[in-house]
Amino acid sequence: MATAPSPFRTVAGNLCLGSAPDSWGVWFPEDEHQVPCTRFLDELAQAGYTWLELGPYGYLPTDSAVLAEELAVRGLHVSGGTAFGGLHRPETWDEMLAHVRKVAELTSAAGARHLVLIPPMYRDEKTGDFTEPPELTAEQWAGFGRNADRLGKLLLDEYDIRLVLHPHADSHIQTQPEIERLLNESDSRYTNLCLDTGHVAYGGGDNLDLVRRFGERVGYVHIKQMDPAVLAQVAAENLSFGEAVKRGVCVSPPEGVPDPADVVDALSRLDAELFVIVEQDLYPCAPEVPLPIAVRTREHLAGCGLTGTRRPDDNR
Repeated sequence: MATAPSPFRTVAGNLCLGSAPDSWGVWFPEDEHQVPCTRFLDELAQAGYTWLELGPYGYLPTDSAVLAEELAVRGLHVSGGTAFGGLHRPETWDEMLAHVRKVAELTSAAGARHLVLIPPMYRDEKTGDFTEPPELTAEQWAGFGRNADRLGKLLLDEYDIRLVLHPHADSHIQTQPEIERLLNESDSRYTNLCLDTGHVAYGGGDNLDLVRRFGERVGYVHIKQMDPAVLAQVAAENLSFGEAVKRGVCVSPPEGVPDPADVVDALSRLDAELFVIVEQDLYPCAPEVPLPIAVRTREHLAGCGLTGTRRPDDNR
């Protein structure tokens, strides 16, 4: 990825819009509150999107031939895969790697070249109970960047896939100092950032500052907005992310922070081609809720210059 910024683009032609199962209330491979994957794919296409992220492994078909057929009949393409992995837990490395390999194989077979790695949350997604301490020890931090690079090199060498780490609420990569520490202690050849605008805001960070100072490390983007009023409740009541989502912390543009127009403006100045994937956490939600939100969001982002630009066949 080139590091020098290009002149400002009045149309964000270096950015390619897509969406994800998350925007349809999908957090798990299987769950009674989630719509079937065929409904998600049908409505994604109906809403005017061409690109999608795979979401939790097992929600969409894991047989690459079946997945390819489901996508082809709807004119859809894959931007990247999604996996959860605890890089601070050396005792679970083998188990984590086995999972990531499955995701990488499916992602590669689908023609995509990015794997979004989400650190596990230290609070249970459904109950909000703490499952581990919210702060990493010095020993855990010491190996975090090194383990990210180890995984990133493996993915690049064996699958030609780029690793992008995803900051997440209630995880050990949440605040801006934590994001910056990860970037400063990892190698840009192997580890880069999935800039999730909503989770950065949730953690009190500054998306525009990150793009300005670490633009060459932004390899992929999730675009979402958070409701400042609910964020204030999170701080005042020590809410878990799951509870915050139930209270409607994730909102459609332009109702929350950050302003997507400002984010698109900043990203359009980077000399890089980037997927920008809509994620509006809706779990759990009624089946009829996601489609109209997806349409309104796509239309708003198109007004900011962000569209489903056709990508090269290798979509790197």
